[in-house]
Amino acid sequence: MTFDPATLKYDAQGLIPAIAQEADGGEVLMMAWMNAEAVARTLETGRVTYWSRSRQAFWIKGESSGHVQELVEMRVDCDRDCLLVLVRQTGPACHTNRRSCFYTALRDGDEVEIMAPME
Repeated sequence: MTFDPATLKYDAQGLIPAIAQEADGGEVLMMAWMNAEAVARTLETGRVTYWSRSRQAFWIKGESSGHVQELVEMRVDCDRDCLLVLVRQTGPACHTNRRSCFYTALRDGDEVEIMAPME
């Protein structure tokens, strides 16, 4: 069966959440948004492309920072309203220069930073 990005369930703004996960180690790196065109571009180029809600523009991960996400596999969840993007990440995934955007843990009612910025 041939995949058609139009078969996904997008929100009212035409977006779908995409969770980026390191293909080799399984670490969850980040969550961002895609629209149908970003999904198609990602599949065509192998470079993960998101939709920036603040800039209202396509955002190819690593285009300016060099912290590229190479697509290994894209998966669709059971409801077709969320994507899992398995990637090979070069450098940090987070704009704070951390490996993952999920560097804050909630422990005993406190926020604890569990990951330092990469050097």
